[in-house]
Amino acid sequence: MSSTPLPVVIQGGMGVAVSSWWMASSVARAGHLGVVSGTALDAVLARRLQDGDPQGHARRALAHFPCQEMAQRILDKYFKEGGRDGAPYRPNPTLTVEPSKAAVELSVVGNFVEVWLAKEGHDGLIGINFLEKIQMGTPTAALGAILAGVDYVLMGAGIPREIPRLLRDLSAGRSGGITIDVAGATQHYTSTIDPTAVMGEALPSDLKRPQFLAIVSLHSLAAYLYRDEDIRPDGFVVEGPPAGGHSAPPRGKMQLDDDGQPIYGLRDQPDLRKIADLGLPFWLAGAFSSPEKVAQALATGATGVQCGTIFALCTDSGLTEKVRGQLLDRLRRGVLSVRNDPLASPTGFPFKVAKLPGTMSQPEVYEARPRLCDLSYLRTPYERPNGTLGYRCASEPEDAYLKKGGHLEETIGRKCLCNGLMANIGIGQERKDGYVEAPAVTLGQDLEGPIELLAQYPQGWSAAQALEWLLTGASDAQGGPADGQADSDRPKSVPAAAARAG
Repeated sequence: MSSTPLPVVIQGGMGVAVSSWWMASSVARAGHLGVVSGTALDAVLARRLQDGDPQGHARRALAHFPCQEMAQRILDKYFKEGGRDGAPYRPNPTLTVEPSKAAVELSVVGNFVEVWLAKEGHDGLIGINFLEKIQMGTPTAALGAILAGVDYVLMGAGIPREIPRLLRDLSAGRSGGITIDVAGATQHYTSTIDPTAVMGEALPSDLKRPQFLAIVSLHSLAAYLYRDEDIRPDGFVVEGPPAGGHSAPPRGKMQLDDDGQPIYGLRDQPDLRKIADLGLPFWLAGAFSSPEKVAQALATGATGVQCGTIFALCTDSGLTEKVRGQLLDRLRRGVLSVRNDPLASPTGFPFKVAKLPGTMSQPEVYEARPRLCDLSYLRTPYERPNGTLGYRCASEPEDAYLKKGGHLEETIGRKCLCNGLMANIGIGQERKDGYVEAPAVTLGQDLEGPIELLAQYPQGWSAAQALEWLLTGASDAQGGPADGQADSDRPKSVPAAAARAG
């Protein structure tokens, strides 16, 4: 691990840009690990530019991208002075096993922009969170984040065995890649990126390798990744079933409770002693968002905790004011609930969905949406009988999915998370026929922390206030300030108004 002191709190990477760059910056300035979501940042950049980049944040970051010719190509294609004026967003190229030059450049630049903005103006720690299920986007996203000097990469929703090597290769300027899971494959498929080919002479010579934290749910996976130096991470985030977003399915045959949620048992609980015995730092996640839980985690030998929901609901979150306001109102009235939906995600992993009127959690909203897949981050590549590759998504039209070799039962209840997560942050597609994409909100199922914070801050809390509250548990456990800083010495937070940057 780095000689830099390890953070007690990791602010989780959530949704599409719910873990905003301004929130990550606020957490990092306070001495802990601020994390941006690394999902769909190519589309996020393209849409912010089409909305006119009203506060100039994206263009400011683009001015620092090492290859200005590439940055200018992005600006020329997507930036609209004054915004779209109600027109649909222009589609951006989708990532494939062998992506086009335009797709590579937008992904690299989009990830650079988000990390660069998060790191701007301070020397705190910034991480980026990737999903193993979005394999085709990982090499380009990792290069963009490394170009911006990202300090940590975190990855879950699968077995991230190839990420340590990918980060070593890319930070050394070497071509790097990962294996792509292809349905029906008769050969091995990889997706690679060559930093020199992408950046040319503009490739910096002093890139650093970020630390890698594998997000795991069981000690057996942690032990598997630890045993081989080539795939060994620098630490672990041990995530329990209540955590938001995607979660590991229960071990054994899937069983559902009366509400149709997966039932987790003793086999799904990690043995923290065995994880501690590996000797790597680890953080606990999933229902650890309170001072008491922070103290409990430290008592088990954990370095600290990763928290999501208390940050997703804070004023620095990327959620729109409307969505956040609805969530807090329902939390205030004691009627907010989060369901672990075994069908919602096209990935097949259970996915936490907050029940909220006007969102994809409502059957009538889900039924009213035309089935289509145009952002395509959760597509599965498959091998056709002639040996070529195709791509399918269980959320696309059923007839199209069946023609591509899928099965009808795989489409039941599947939601378009890509478009829904974009709508959460105010950049949902507005289609030519007048249809506007509805949000699909994900939160963790443990709401005790947000309830306590809402009692203290009835009008809402900032990321810095959430962090200060959490760290009272670390102070109690350690007998003093968790990070060695008095409150008066802490840097100011990035203003919450940055959340309306477009």
